Amino acid sequence: MAALLCHEPAPWIRSIRASAGWDTVGALLLDYRLDADLARLRIPKTGAGERSDRLWRHTCFEAFVQGCDAPAYREFNFSPSGAWQAYAFSDYRQGGPRASSLAPRIESAEAGDLRVSVLVSPADLPPGKRLRLGLSAVVESEAGDLSYWALAHPPGRPDFHHAAGFALELDRP
Repeated sequence: MAALLCHEPAPWIRSIRASAGWDTVGALLLDYRLDADLARLRIPKTGAGERSDRLWRHTCFEAFVQGCDAPAYREFNFSPSGAWQAYAFSDYRQGGPRASSLAPRIESAEAGDLRVSVLVSPADLPPGKRLRLGLSAVVESEAGDLSYWALAHPPGRPDFHHAAGFALELDRP
């Protein structure tokens, strides 16, 4: 697991770690672990696991996935509630919700040691033998403040879409 870096200090969060790998059929396995004073956070309650917009306005975990040879990329948002969203972009911030039947399987969302594990089908990933990933998280405090975490941050304000954040490379199985 890799440690995500905080864009600005968030004393109520001790760490966020994330990992990415493959299962036996080529699905992308994502695992996020949040170590924090959970009583000081707004964690969405477990729900129906349906598609929902604007998950990034609250606590959610994100994955940006791009083929190494093209500017196109996908964005996936996963809430501890089980809600999710998928976007397709042809270039930097050029795109929108992905019209597909994507239904990622969120393996667990536990309140004690907040962990979200997700399985994304190979059909929902961009093409390419080698993929670049930006793993990130947005965490909401009980006061409504947002904290931004990523493998790498570009200069300036938080921007998970920026290519500098796509800091992990994986070869497809």
